[in-house]
Amino acid sequence: MRVALAQLDQVAGDVAENLDRAATAVADAADRGADLVVLPELFTVGYFAFDSYARVAEGLDGPTFDRLSALAADHGVGLLAGSHVEDLGASAAAGVDVPETDGLANTCVFYDRDGTRRAVYRKHHLFGYESAETRLLTPGESLATVDFEGFTVGMSTCYDLRFPELYRRLADRGATLVCVPSAWPYPRVEHWETLARARAIENQCYVAAANGAAEFDDATLLGRSTVYDPWGTTLASAADDPTLVVADVDPDRIDAVREEFPALRDRRE
Repeated sequence: MRVALAQLDQVAGDVAENLDRAATAVADAADRGADLVVLPELFTVGYFAFDSYARVAEGLDGPTFDRLSALAADHGVGLLAGSHVEDLGASAAAGVDVPETDGLANTCVFYDRDGTRRAVYRKHHLFGYESAETRLLTPGESLATVDFEGFTVGMSTCYDLRFPELYRRLADRGATLVCVPSAWPYPRVEHWETLARARAIENQCYVAAANGAAEFDDATLLGRSTVYDPWGTTLASAADDPTLVVADVDPDRIDAVREEFPALRDRRE
């Protein structure tokens, strides 16, 4: 399977422009043979555009989600459509199961090749360090996995990388590829690289970490989107400019690594 990480530049608060950039990236990825495309965290609004969160929030049946679904169908790709500010009340009114019936969430959606919504993940760990996220958003409560092209794909978001127990729970649910839409800023380059690689090594799975490449008034995203294999080896990576990171991943590689080095089997709880 070929996975593509869209490392997008973003205009703070401009949903239409950011969606257009995502559409171009998805089309480019499809042209390069991608089966699965992963977009960054909160790319439609820009993570640090906190004052715009309430304005752009919508339910899972809203126009932004509809366009992303159509992108997947139009190009025949699986699409982990980054994350967006979800209006939980609007989703609940549409019959979607939500952790709360009021408030906002940082929400990832996985669309299949025909545009069908297959899974929803709401960010569990809200970033409290010099961020308004904990004040503005409601944390998620459930994990999400989906079977796609021989993989069990798990989802997490950015700051979740610092909490290894979440990834172990995904591994226990059979995850063999974990996608991580992110908005990781400078200066914590070493943290970004080390944590994503560690999650791959300790769970003997692929990790595809898709970061943004954008500059805001008080922060700059560091890019460096990367795909790691189950040994923690870098398969493909980028610097900090907008680009597309493409790598081929093999579900049989998971079994081979776990058989050769059976760390998960040797685990004691």
